[in-house]
Parts: sequence; C-alpha cells; structure tokens
Amino acid sequence: QVQLVESGGGLVQAGGSLRLSCATSRSTFSMYDMGWYRQDPGKQRELVAAISSGGSKNDADSVKCRITISSDNAKNTVYLQMNSLNSEDTSVYYCNAKGSNFLVRGRDYWGQGIQVTVSS
Repeated sequence: QVQLVESGGGLVQAGGSLRLSCATSRSTFSMYDMGWYRQDPGKQRELVAAISSGGSKNDADSVKCRITISSDNAKNTVYLQMNSLNSEDTSVYYCNAKGSNFLVRGRDYWGQGIQVTVSS
C-alpha cells in the first residue's frame, strides 16, 4: 500500500506560481510511475505531468513550458512547479502512483486531491 499526501495548493493570482508536493509513504520511484492529474466538476480527470520510474517526463500540451514535474528520492516526494498560472489551471489536483514493474503492476494509488484556484 502506498499513501500519497498532497500539499501546497491554495489561491493565487493569475500570472503567479505555486509548487505542489506529493509525499509518499515510502520510496516508490523505482517501482512506480508518478503523475499529477487534475479534475474539474463534471469532467474527466486529465493528466498534467508524469515522471516514470526511469526518470522520463511527460507534460500535457496545455501546460508545456509552464509546469514542471520533479522528484526528490531522498524525501520520497514528487513536486509540481506551476508558473504563469491562469484561470484555466483552476482545478483539483491529484497525485498518482502507478506500478511500473512486475512486482507492482496493476497497482494504482491516488492522493486525496488538493484545490488550486487562480484568480483573475
């Protein structure tokens, strides 16, 4: 079982920055692909950015050059640095861990979600 706890959300003005953190209950990065998703009411959850267990990164087109995912193995934490925020970034953000090797394949864990609100 992997527990994910998000922090760092809140209210920010358009053009501002926020850094979200996802603390994991134990070291996950060697066996799990980590990702940040967001979901608006009535819409499907969508990928924002992901980092594989091998370190490869993937960003959604809507956030390229503004949002960066990173990980700190020593702290068992994944970060989402968000810059130049706009109203379309307002959403609930979720941290995700997906099993990436044969030992944990099929396992899928989610954090509780954290609100990010961008005011114009």
